[in-house]
Amino acid sequence: MGNHRLNRVNELVKREIAGALYRVINEPEFDHAAVTVIRVETARDLRRARVYLSIRGDADSRHRMLRLMRKHRIDIQREIGSNLVLKYTPQLRFEFDPSVQEGDRILHMISELDEFLDPDEDPEMPHMNT
Repeated sequence: MGNHRLNRVNELVKREIAGALYRVINEPEFDHAAVTVIRVETARDLRRARVYLSIRGDADSRHRMLRLMRKHRIDIQREIGSNLVLKYTPQLRFEFDPSVQEGDRILHMISELDEFLDPDEDPEMPHMNT
């Protein structure tokens, strides 16, 4: 399968999973607003797909949300199979992707550094002592 077609399949599966979360997982401890499907990597044979998720919250809540996603994996796969016409419905594997949290952490550190800079001072200009 060509890369262009596989990229389209990845985007379609990603969109279907994001929608299926609302239709399939109705448990009160699952916070739909905290979970974002970042990307999907489908195998060339379409039999497996890794689903990378960003989950807001502390480590315990992330673990709990990921566990619920894995618990409902078959139901989510069934939704994908009924909504997408593919040769095979991929078996999903949910994984936590820390890249969004890491980016937020770095941006927070940069903003803290900005607070120490003098707003009237140009950071590009070297200091000259006379």
